[in-house]
Amino acid sequence: MSDPLLTASQLSSLLQATRKARGLTQAALANRIGLSQSRVSHLELNAQDLSVGQLLAWCAALGLELTLGTRGSAAVSATSKTDW
Repeated sequence: MSDPLLTASQLSSLLQATRKARGLTQAALANRIGLSQSRVSHLELNAQDLSVGQLLAWCAALGLELTLGTRGSAAVSATSKTDW
């Protein structure tokens, strides 16, 4: 899957769905990335609170690749400043 993520809410959904698709519990993922299960639970609902390091570790643990690219001008103008 390579759909663009434009909001923290979309990131939350992707991280949770991927964890479940990989058959991992929150506790198992937490063990892999060095967090508590309660912190994983919180971050799945509040991806805006993830640090870059946590996000990269999370992606590695789930077999995800983080790629950055330039948005089209329409997407930039349609996104509110709070999503940045």
